[in-house]
Amino acid sequence: MIGYLEGVVKEKINNKIILLCGGVGFEITCSASVYNGCNINEKTSAYIYTAVREDDISLYGFISSSEKEMFLKLISVSGVGPKMGITVLSNMKLEELAVNIATSDVKALSKVKGLGKKTAERIILELREKITAEETVADGETVKPEKENALSPEKEDAVIALMGLGFTRQECVNAMNGATESGANTIQEIVTYALKHIR
Repeated sequence: MIGYLEGVVKEKINNKIILLCGGVGFEITCSASVYNGCNINEKTSAYIYTAVREDDISLYGFISSSEKEMFLKLISVSGVGPKMGITVLSNMKLEELAVNIATSDVKALSKVKGLGKKTAERIILELREKITAEETVADGETVKPEKENALSPEKEDAVIALMGLGFTRQECVNAMNGATESGANTIQEIVTYALKHIR
């Protein structure tokens, strides 16, 4: 099973590349992060998922092991195949996708071409508990803890979403308070901000 390839880009078209490795050209369907970051006749590398069927073997390439891991989570959902998994990853940043799943944002997921509302709901249902806090944050900073106040329904929903990522309630409330004081209003804005600062 091929897990990683490094070589020179021979061809590049329609989100696929031919990667020349030791005289062998591998056709790889790439995520946007890989495809947009490589150039013909230049070296590149990718983490690989090998899809094996009765009549076909296809390679899918990812910029990082984290992106590949998210892809594997996506295709574990009934009705989501490798092509749809790549499409989802190519239409939103990895952290954005994780937050959309963690906050049950069906509308945001449904914006991906070819991904219907029912499939988006299924992705959220099956993956929400599998999304880790690390997947939702690219980098972060610390903030001073804030006192816990009575929570509005929106704030309570945000805290519940954060707790689903493995944090204690107090950690979630402290981070959420910092988020709202910084101007976050919607659940997604609160969770996104809080995850960048929670420790």
